[in-house]
Amino acid sequence: MPLGDHIEDLRRRLIIALAGLLPILIGALIVGRAIIDLLLVPLRQALQSRGLPPVVQVTGPMETFGSYLRVSIAVAVLLGLPWLLYQGWKFAAPGLYAAERRFVYVLAPMSVGLTLASIAFLYFVMMPIVLTFFIGFGQALGGPSPGQARPSEGMVFPTVPALPGDLPNPLPGQMWINTRNQELRIAVAETRLPELEGTTVGGNQPSARVRVLGVPLALTPGLSQQFRVSEYIKLLFQLTLAMAIAFQTPVVVLLLSWTGLIDPRGMGKHRKYAVLVAAVLGALLTPADPISMIALAVPLYALYELGLLIARVLPAERLTRTAGEGNVDDENL
Repeated sequence: MPLGDHIEDLRRRLIIALAGLLPILIGALIVGRAIIDLLLVPLRQALQSRGLPPVVQVTGPMETFGSYLRVSIAVAVLLGLPWLLYQGWKFAAPGLYAAERRFVYVLAPMSVGLTLASIAFLYFVMMPIVLTFFIGFGQALGGPSPGQARPSEGMVFPTVPALPGDLPNPLPGQMWINTRNQELRIAVAETRLPELEGTTVGGNQPSARVRVLGVPLALTPGLSQQFRVSEYIKLLFQLTLAMAIAFQTPVVVLLLSWTGLIDPRGMGKHRKYAVLVAAVLGALLTPADPISMIALAVPLYALYELGLLIARVLPAERLTRTAGEGNVDDENL
């Protein structure tokens, strides 16, 4: 094809790729807030495990909406990645030989599967470890002692009940501690309704319109740990990118083996260097705390061994054995 035809084909593929991504983006925008709630689960669980209220800060009027847009776009790109790769493949495939296409048929699904595995590993394993470590590290920094004071004679202290949740039908004025959310909860009448006059706290008739307000309760550490939603989403995206790159180790090992730069059987004798590289990458791709570094270095080394195993089972000669020398169409493969 002439150069102009190649450019026209590229433009057409880009338009088709973006058009296919648009309905996915609309769907991601519809469920964007639910996705943010899902992404905040590891942070809230880490805060609760340390006895802190699972509350996330918002310091600007546009912060929540900006995080919502970024998350929705990222989810749309992730879900639409197979479609984008397919359009890129349709553009590049006519310029590849049959043997080269067979390499792509193996590497592309492997890369997508490893990317999805990296996201699952980050969400279910890495984030709880990283967050628990850093929250605990902040709690270890001691602050000034609250001291003790002897109460005066006759001083009365109210007793607030502690419950693992909220009251089902609270009355105005009732107060309790929600141990699940680490909050002091108070029931307040939303409006002054005539039927509420004369109602006592101990009555059996619940208020028609009651709001429950809460005040977060925390321990007395040296630092007040309050996390912004935008900073948390930013950290999550950075770690997602780092994990997705790190989990491509089997693809890199397989490519190096197919090009003849490494011998998969001989590389088994140099495992100590692979352990060193995995440790260095674990330090570079994580916040560099020992726990998260080890949590990433171990699967990196396991992925290296997986790449060597695949290279032994599936050498390049096996893929090119039945491939022709000419540049054939997809229908003839």
